[in-house]
Amino acid sequence: MTEAYVAAGSNVEPIANLRRALDVLAGHFSPIRISRAYRNAAVGFTGDDFVNLVIGFDTALGVRAVLERLHEAEAACGRARDAPKWAPRAMDLDLLLFGEHVCEEPGLTLPRPDLVRRPYMLGPLAELAPDLHHPTLGLTVGELWQRFDRDAHAMQAVDLAWPASGAPSR
Repeated sequence: MTEAYVAAGSNVEPIANLRRALDVLAGHFSPIRISRAYRNAAVGFTGDDFVNLVIGFDTALGVRAVLERLHEAEAACGRARDAPKWAPRAMDLDLLLFGEHVCEEPGLTLPRPDLVRRPYMLGPLAELAPDLHHPTLGLTVGELWQRFDRDAHAMQAVDLAWPASGAPSR
């Protein structure tokens, strides 16, 4: 089994779309663990605030099969594969870490380079897996988060209330 971590974000009906994506992913990778959700300003363009969180799960699937499942969840939320990069998103699912896998291929770089530059990725990942070692930096995610300049990008916790039957799986 490989431990995978995925950043999820939306600024188009974000609560509904995040719940929908979590439902889809929970159907593929049960159980899933989720961080708290955070509201933060759009990065790279002017638009509505995003709500972001990080999802963790174990899988026997290969990395390309996991990416296919992530694309399915994005499509279930109404995201077109050819949507502009810096624009509003119904759903954006980015594979951050896939075990110790390190690669740079067309359409996939692992670990995801902006993980250590984006508080809405690194902070929630540190909630889920503070002792997880970054495969190339030699530090734990918790250590990376402690060193991060959090004041540069404000995040506000948001109640996602998922699953509907109770508290989020953590």
